[in-house]
Amino acid sequence: MKIKLFIDRPILAACISALILMLGIIGLSNLPIEQYPDIAPPTVEVSATYTGASAEAVQKSVIVPLEESINGVENMVYMTSTATNSGDATITVYFKQGTEPDMAAVNVQNRVTKAQGLLPSEVTKIGVTAEKQQTSQLKIMALYAPEDAYSSHFLSNYLKINIISRIQRIAGVGSAQVMGNDYSMRIWLKPDVMAQYGLIPADIIAVLDEQNIESSTGTLGEDSENTFQYTLKYRGRYETDEEFGDMIIRALPDGNVLRLKDVADIELGALAYNFNSNVSGKQGTAFMVMQTAGSNANEIIKTIDDLAEEIREELPDGIELVDVMSVKDFLDASTENVIETLLEAILLVIIVVYVFLQSIRSTLIPLAGIFVSLIGTFAFLYVAGFSINLLTLFALVLVIGTVVDDAIVVVEAVQAKFDEGYKSSYKATVDAMSGITSAIITTSLVFMAVFIPVSFMGGTTGTFYMQFGLTMAAAVGISAINALTLSPALCALIMTPHTTADNGFHHYS
Repeated sequence: MKIKLFIDRPILAACISALILMLGIIGLSNLPIEQYPDIAPPTVEVSATYTGASAEAVQKSVIVPLEESINGVENMVYMTSTATNSGDATITVYFKQGTEPDMAAVNVQNRVTKAQGLLPSEVTKIGVTAEKQQTSQLKIMALYAPEDAYSSHFLSNYLKINIISRIQRIAGVGSAQVMGNDYSMRIWLKPDVMAQYGLIPADIIAVLDEQNIESSTGTLGEDSENTFQYTLKYRGRYETDEEFGDMIIRALPDGNVLRLKDVADIELGALAYNFNSNVSGKQGTAFMVMQTAGSNANEIIKTIDDLAEEIREELPDGIELVDVMSVKDFLDASTENVIETLLEAILLVIIVVYVFLQSIRSTLIPLAGIFVSLIGTFAFLYVAGFSINLLTLFALVLVIGTVVDDAIVVVEAVQAKFDEGYKSSYKATVDAMSGITSAIITTSLVFMAVFIPVSFMGGTTGTFYMQFGLTMAAAVGISAINALTLSPALCALIMTPHTTADNGFHHYS
């Protein structure tokens, strides 16, 4: 297609640029906003608890069997493991960049299932979990009692029941992790009394397994001629320390019974005591909100803040919900700085172009090229699955000086024809474009060829630089299209040759 077509039909050229602008605005309104692109490799965390075991026991009896089973799972790069003296075992499996996190979690869970038979029964009874890790932390919030009217255990329990479930339903929230301990019935055995009755901890565990259970009790009268059918019910699981204390361990020779409260101290305490949570020196508990990949961090945080206002109105007296950290603060500050730099760069480019072209009309043509190229690039970002982040915005800042070049070349070529004596802007534009069309295409392709190979880099580094390089390449490609369509059409419409006055000074339109 000849460039003369767009010079003869400026409305067609304008429609092409308008279409690019419209697509760019649509892409801009739908693009997710985040601080950085998703550069962290997918990870799956396997967690297990061996209550009462030392770190060495956890390592030998839990981590080693799990590692041997998980090792070699599809697309795995490496894994790390930790064991604590509180009986916690954690294995983190790292996968190749680009691996689907959900499928990775399923594959790891299948390997964990194979190792279940090699683990201690206490571990399998509690359960071994395999979950994908969310690495994009959005907010940290805390629930606390300024007057210490409530314990951290109560606050943690209230948080899990009334707040976390509502936050997890927000679109884009990957997970919400509570940094605190929940309630747990604590049974502190008395070794001296246990020894008198010849009891060991396993005897107490057996009693709990036998009496503190929920089971189906069946019905009466189902196959009889009775009018009514009765469903049997029983107490089921115990809830208070008094109910646990009354559990019968054994009958004694003198006719009395030995109860659990006789050999142990029972209280409703915390699940673990290796963690203490305070907010501003007061009893409290905090939770972290994680973001799913590709979601809009700004929109999620706004939704969480709106929900937090509703929750604050429902909180009991003496409890407050406060923000501890929000990515939005840094994200807004960073984005504002980049946008400010972007506007400053556009202004400087306009000033420099005007100083050298010495014509307002001629300056409008590169200015139009800047906006078409930059806004149109957002359409590419949307199609490519990128986001508005510091890397893509930084690429737009750097590419401003490049996207304006093609339009300046067109304007300078037309102006050169005027200097040669051309009086018709149409004729000057047609002849100028016939000489520079191939140069514009070639220089744009060469520039794009410098950055496009970045997309073929692998690993975390490749992911980090891919959005930066392809954003610059896309902007330059759109600027070349603009320079071959809208710029020559505008030159033919609004540019005029210089006129010379009697005083010898040049005047410009």
